Amino acid sequence: MADPFQDVDAAGADFIKAFADSMDARQSDPTMEQIVATYLGALSFGPETLTVEVGAGAGAVSRRIAAKAAPGKVTGFEPSKGFVAEARARAAGLGNLTFEVADGGALPLDDGSADHLIMHTVLTHVPDPMVLIAEARRVLKPGGRLVVCDADFSKATLGNFPGDPLHASAQFFITEFVTDPYVVARLRGMVGDSGFTVDAFDVVSRVIRDNHQMLPWVVETAKVMVTRGDIGQGLADALAEEYQRRIAEDRLYGYQAFATLIATR
Repeated sequence: MADPFQDVDAAGADFIKAFADSMDARQSDPTMEQIVATYLGALSFGPETLTVEVGAGAGAVSRRIAAKAAPGKVTGFEPSKGFVAEARARAAGLGNLTFEVADGGALPLDDGSADHLIMHTVLTHVPDPMVLIAEARRVLKPGGRLVVCDADFSKATLGNFPGDPLHASAQFFITEFVTDPYVVARLRGMVGDSGFTVDAFDVVSRVIRDNHQMLPWVVETAKVMVTRGDIGQGLADALAEEYQRRIAEDRLYGYQAFATLIATR
């Protein structure tokens, strides 16, 4: 199965809604809020600045950028029409924020027109990250800043014990819903090789204990397995119930590592 995030619209409306809600839940987590606040704090905004987010999804991070950058302009580019529709609906009232349908490797921007370009959990879902990094360099002004924040999916888990079925779901998600779980390991080299100067690189651990952000890792993967005939619907339902039970009993343990890179054009 190809990573559905490469063609979100083909995955369908239920998938779009589920992951739009999941992205909002993830971004409301205090650890994620601090990660975004930290990298936005490293950028300089003014009334005339243009900040671009590539792969904006349903706009969970775009809204944070717009609040920080105001009155500077923020544009979120996203190849999925369904995600753009969700993003526009969820960003009502933010006058400095717009969304457009566009591929991150072919942005409708002039050379050297953007002050900042942000890619938040994007490069792990594309076949060739270097294409997006090269396009970022093209559209950024000399001295412009690139921010890449992504999950090290190779380290993610939902496991509490050997053979944990929720951990098996998480591993299946990484196999089927992530194009390259090792992007973070190569990130500094890729950005440096593209002509940027890497200014900062940091990794932050995130533990998921009491929210539903990783529930789609269980539900959406189970849907794939049911469709393939690998498991029955009863087991799919039981996996989702087990995730909910662990939240209720304070036994849920999900782990992710998020890396942030900041570089100058």
